[in-house]
Amino acid sequence: MDMRDIQMCDLKGQYGKIKTEIDFAIQQVIDSTAFIKGKEVAKFQDELANYLGVKHVIGCANGTDALQIALMALGLKPGDEVITPDFTFIATVEVVALLGMVPILVDVDPLNFTINTKQLEEVITPRTKAIIPVHLFGQCANMDEIKRIASRHNIYVVEDAAQALGTDYYSTSGATLKAGTIGDIGTTSFFPSKNLGCYGDGGALFTNNDNLAEEIRSIANHGMKVRYHHDRIGVNSRLDTIQAAILRVKLKYLNQYNKARIDAANHYDSMFKTCPHLMVPSRAKWSNHIFHQYTLRVVDANRDDLIKHLGSFGIPAMVYYPIPLHQQKAFEPYRSVNRTHPFTSSLELANSVVSLPMHTEMDESLLNFIGEKTLAFFK
Repeated sequence: MDMRDIQMCDLKGQYGKIKTEIDFAIQQVIDSTAFIKGKEVAKFQDELANYLGVKHVIGCANGTDALQIALMALGLKPGDEVITPDFTFIATVEVVALLGMVPILVDVDPLNFTINTKQLEEVITPRTKAIIPVHLFGQCANMDEIKRIASRHNIYVVEDAAQALGTDYYSTSGATLKAGTIGDIGTTSFFPSKNLGCYGDGGALFTNNDNLAEEIRSIANHGMKVRYHHDRIGVNSRLDTIQAAILRVKLKYLNQYNKARIDAANHYDSMFKTCPHLMVPSRAKWSNHIFHQYTLRVVDANRDDLIKHLGSFGIPAMVYYPIPLHQQKAFEPYRSVNRTHPFTSSLELANSVVSLPMHTEMDESLLNFIGEKTLAFFK
């Protein structure tokens, strides 16, 4: 096997299979010259809303903007507290701080890596206005419990579904819902490596609430509902027409892409499940897992040495995430106001997790090569 062909995410291979459709879609936009708010944007929003089973999808420039716009649309103010998990990408906390709010961190479940609902209620105060659960690596947080807690305390729920678009959530009500459609607002990113990724930056917000949808559309467009009538302070955050056209093509394949990831994860699992030094990803009972990342835990062995070992065979491996948010320098101003338990799970995960290549173009020979070289490290 050519070591140079191994990628964490093989976007080139994926593009090659849909090149004709993608190139045609891009050319259509170029021919129209409607690069901003072209018809492809509205069509994609409608198609994604239909796929998710949600009333409103509003595109924006990226996933971070989606989170910021969500908090603005809910009318949150400086000084309000927003609860987020400690073990996630910084964007979730970043937008809270940017808006002058106070991020309150909670540890995560050591098995499924999502927010620890048993600790969640303990950090709620009268200043708490929202919870942002993150559906990490491709499976949902326990949304039924999160919504019960939020309802008891009359606080909002904003789902960060950037890594879980297409994931099914199995509600205790018996309904199967898509990630991002369960809380007051859902957000996602279309960063190229995401399960549904564009060829640049892009994002979106989802809601079933008509009033929130109207606020979101206005905020994302400089606070306008009517041209040059600015009813609120907004931002400039749009999904480009070319990216929407690309996403329309790729949305047709999203279920197929997610299945390919699940199949690859199952193959990995079959190779690693009997290795005492590797913990395969846990599957939560309330959610399926679409494996934005395939993340193992290394037990009684040196994770960083494993990464070097794999690198010697041209196999990339990544650590998502090496430093929990509570230890980040940017979080220093908020450490004194956090009242949670010690971040035991976040710290353990930061020191033990490793993500192997995971994408839609993985065949059996590639999976076997990666798996065999991984297992060889422990012999």
